[in-house]
Amino acid sequence: MKFSAPRKAAVLTVSLALAFSATACNRGGEEGAEGSASATLALSTLNNPFFVELRDGAEAAAEEAGIELEVVDAQNDSATQTNQLATAATSGTDGVIINPVDSDAAAASVAPLIEGDIPVVAVDRAVNGAEVGSLVSSDNVAGGKQAADELAKAMGEKGKVIVLQGVAGTSASRDRGAGFEEGISAYPDIEVVAMQTANFDRAEALNVATNLLQANPDVTGIFAENDEMALGAIQALGDRAGSEVMVVGFDGTEDGLAAIEEGTMTATIAQQPAELGKRSVEVLQQLLAGETVEATIPVPVTTVNSENVGEFTK
Repeated sequence: MKFSAPRKAAVLTVSLALAFSATACNRGGEEGAEGSASATLALSTLNNPFFVELRDGAEAAAEEAGIELEVVDAQNDSATQTNQLATAATSGTDGVIINPVDSDAAAASVAPLIEGDIPVVAVDRAVNGAEVGSLVSSDNVAGGKQAADELAKAMGEKGKVIVLQGVAGTSASRDRGAGFEEGISAYPDIEVVAMQTANFDRAEALNVATNLLQANPDVTGIFAENDEMALGAIQALGDRAGSEVMVVGFDGTEDGLAAIEEGTMTATIAQQPAELGKRSVEVLQQLLAGETVEATIPVPVTTVNSENVGEFTK
């Protein structure tokens, strides 16, 4: 297989200095003045149905556990997330669950939390360069390979492919891309002719896919590293989606599943966002109680296509 456009990773570095008050430093799983622990869920964005489901799962688990959970939305901005974590630390949170905007940049943001004995759990995306309490995530590499196999099958194991990448610097984008590249390399008659980021965003994917399709009119397959970008690509394709050009996404969102039922999306790799949120809260609760947890908590992914989509739709 040939790659005519190399993958590029942009690494954003952020430096941070946090001043911890005496209250903020008094951790170790102790209950607050009102008898319950508090935690902060720092999400990369809530402008994405996947993370809305993740939040809902976390909130339900926190309510059941008696944990007061504050949810903050970084709106896909690393500097905003850095400030939110600084505020969480000084406001006296007992623990933090972070879904990083940028897996590399997040290391500097969580370092003061870890030094202050505030447990940190990463969810969906890793924090590179920092020893957090645990990572709760889907197996994105395996999912990328599954996506490659599903797209290759739909294309008759030949043709040209466009890849729409997620937010540069996130472990989810890197791992899904790496898995897809490894998987698609098993099909010598398939050529990846273009790879470009659309930042996990549907509107941006519409514009990026439109431009890439104009430059590569004979493309017969598109892999998008999340369903939102896949849906943007489907908009760009119009009547060609699902007939002339096969589209595979990743996440298993409600809109993605509906597109499979309509025949415009070939398949998606379904994650369990609510389960990711739930498990991250449960793991944080264990850390607050002083228990030992696994460094990585895997949550399975499943290939969804026209044959089994009915099992996943509500």
